[in-house]
Amino acid sequence: MGARRRGAAMTGRVRQMRLIVEVEDFDAAVAFFRDALGLPEEAAFSGDGDERVMILEAGRATLELANPAHHRYVDDVEVGRPVAPRFRIAFEVDDAPARTAEATAAGARVVAPPTETPWRSLNARLDAPGDLHVTLFEELER
Repeated sequence: MGARRRGAAMTGRVRQMRLIVEVEDFDAAVAFFRDALGLPEEAAFSGDGDERVMILEAGRATLELANPAHHRYVDDVEVGRPVAPRFRIAFEVDDAPARTAEATAAGARVVAPPTETPWRSLNARLDAPGDLHVTLFEELER
C-alpha cells in the first residue's frame, strides 16, 4: 500500500485528538476503560444532577480514515465477516491474548479472538461497555 500526502499544510498544528463518546452506563465504561484496560485518568468533572465526564489518557492518537472497501477488508481479516459499525476504537497493547482475557473479564464480549493479520499484528475484536466496538492489537514486529 502506497502512502500519499495531499493538501496545503495548516498554519497551526493539532496538539491532541480527543474522541468524545456518550455512554449510557458511565460506571461500567469507566471500570472497563480505566480499570481493566488501564487508561490513566487525566481529569474528571461533575456538574448539576448526574452530569459526569472523565478524560482518559490513551497514549499516541492517530486518525485512520478508511474507505468502505478497506473497512470491509479489515473486518474480513480480523473477524471473517462484516461486524464493525462506522467507527471502532483500536488500542495497541503488549499482550493481545492476555489483555483480551482481561477485557472479557471486565465486561467486554469477544467478537473475534486474537488473530494474526497480514500486516503482522495480533488483533482481537470486542464489543465493550459503552456500546463501543474495539480492537486490541499487538504489533508482532517492531
